[in-house]
Amino acid sequence: MVAVCLALAAWAVLARRFAPTNNTSLTRFDAIIVLGSSADKDGNPSPDGQARVTEAVREYERGVAPRLILTGGAAHNQFVEARVMARVAEAQGIPASAIYIEPRAMDTIQNACYSVRIMRDHRWHSAEVVSSGFHLPRAGLIFGRLPLEWRTHEAPSIQPSSPAYQAAVSTVETMKTVRYLVWTSWSEHCEPE
Repeated sequence: MVAVCLALAAWAVLARRFAPTNNTSLTRFDAIIVLGSSADKDGNPSPDGQARVTEAVREYERGVAPRLILTGGAAHNQFVEARVMARVAEAQGIPASAIYIEPRAMDTIQNACYSVRIMRDHRWHSAEVVSSGFHLPRAGLIFGRLPLEWRTHEAPSIQPSSPAYQAAVSTVETMKTVRYLVWTSWSEHCEPE
């Protein structure tokens, strides 16, 4: 059993190491997809959520895309992540008309799938995907299976973190990648309809 666990962990580490970061050479996109991050108990964005939105706003201002798709439901508490992120984006000057909210996703596969549905409905075909660096390898594995031209873009952390915190985040993401590779990629299919 220990050997199986070690083999799965090694598979996940390698999958994360060699995960795709794009499938296009585009530098301008139809949309910027910002992957959700939980809010705190008072409905304020987490540091990761704040960093993701702030970086997406920078990319919007640089002209990378004319709109943001903010994705995430109430996955960790009663606050819809996309709505919390929308408040942050509007406070940073993004017009409401350039913000699209996807409020149902409960995980990264659903973030991707439901965002692609929004894009398909508007006949958009390309996106820059913004998230925290630790999250992007798994996101790349997921977006790599979708009918979309995309690239990932890392949101720099807005707060310093200790080596212990970084190790914990890396361990959690490796475990989530194992779950994705072994089970979720087969059981939770994204059908962009």
